[in-house]
Amino acid sequence: MKAVRQNLIDKIGMDKPAPPMEKIVLFPEKYAGQSADKKIDIIRKQMAKNKAEALILTMSDSIAWLLNIRGHDIPHIPVALSYLILPIEGKAKWYVNEKKLTQEVKEALEDIVEFSAEENLAADLAQITETVWLDPKRSSIWFKKILQKAGAKIIAQDDPCIMPRACKNEAEQQAMKAAHIRDGVALVNFLKWFEETNEGQTELSVEEKLESFRAQANEYKEASFSTIAGYGSNGAIVHYRANEKTSKNIEAGSLLLLDSGAQYEDGTTDITRTLAVGSPTDEMKENFTLVLKGHIALASAKFVKGTTGKKLDQLARKPLQDKGLDYAHGTGHGVGCYLSVHEEAASISPRGEEPLRVGMIISNEPGFYKEGEYGIRIENLVLVQEAEDGGLYFETITLCPIDKKMIVVDMLDEKEKTWLNEYNARVYETLLPLLDQSTAAWLKEATKAV
Repeated sequence: MKAVRQNLIDKIGMDKPAPPMEKIVLFPEKYAGQSADKKIDIIRKQMAKNKAEALILTMSDSIAWLLNIRGHDIPHIPVALSYLILPIEGKAKWYVNEKKLTQEVKEALEDIVEFSAEENLAADLAQITETVWLDPKRSSIWFKKILQKAGAKIIAQDDPCIMPRACKNEAEQQAMKAAHIRDGVALVNFLKWFEETNEGQTELSVEEKLESFRAQANEYKEASFSTIAGYGSNGAIVHYRANEKTSKNIEAGSLLLLDSGAQYEDGTTDITRTLAVGSPTDEMKENFTLVLKGHIALASAKFVKGTTGKKLDQLARKPLQDKGLDYAHGTGHGVGCYLSVHEEAASISPRGEEPLRVGMIISNEPGFYKEGEYGIRIENLVLVQEAEDGGLYFETITLCPIDKKMIVVDMLDEKEKTWLNEYNARVYETLLPLLDQSTAAWLKEATKAV
């Protein structure tokens, strides 16, 4: 392998879009919970422990979290493409196109940040001769080569912003909960509409209608990822994305798997619901109920500090595995606070080696996929909380009913019925004041106890 100075793809001569130039905005402290200078203090304490004289940040979501800013350079992820060098003392140096900076952002950060053009990064890296912290898994070899040539000593460790970003503080938790209430209203309005008009729709029209309900909120920014609206056999494709050629007509006789999310000014959502169109078969209902049992088992989990996602993953799979079934994806991923819908930190999967910590927001999304026929997934977001006895548990923050037509009630034990009924009751009580009379009546029926 040989490092080259120019991106070889650029030499092909394909049309290359202009660099993104949308304005960077502040992420309000009422949502962030901490000022940028306090966050910098937290990171500098970690630097001091590692005896690092400088830290190089290459991940745009880390910089967004650290400086309390958001951008629009990447679809679905509110970040600004940039780099940052944080010395142990003095101002951080932020390498960003200044044309994207508003006066408000400049004034908010000018006491703690020096702004610099992106093209100055290489020359500044070449001047670093002290001990520098660089994450080798999240930066290119380009950084390492320049620093080594300059004579810097490199501390190769994970980006120190990852863990504090993942462990949401109280303000971030409340912001995320507010976003999920708003999202719940949009989803209930959509579900009522879908139940009344599902036949004659297509995967693409369903996707557009759901976004239109979310967009009614003033706080709505964009989808948090490309919606997965998979009907019938398309629902069995885990990361399916409908287009004009593949979009199926929705008609009675199968299932619609709908995985979607939103970016609001205060939080990020991600939810999957599996909806019966017409009368589901007994097999569909049985497999749906197995997935639901796994979802409830994980949502109800009580666990000690230090427990990894790998250990919890088995809770969600066991009901399926007891019947010789499984699913070929992780059960849970981290979610940011008006940041990436797939956020690094702990994950719930067979490879989840990181312990879960208080404040982490993670998805709970077991599924089942019958190739060529249908897919099933039930996804809520859960918040890791600490119990009075010092143990940990999950608080479900997603608020949306689960399709009761798909449930074989006799397959649920009393604890599972209690969880389902209490969850649906909370959905109803929380969203009721925000719905019109007709939608409220629909939700009352949808959330009746089993």
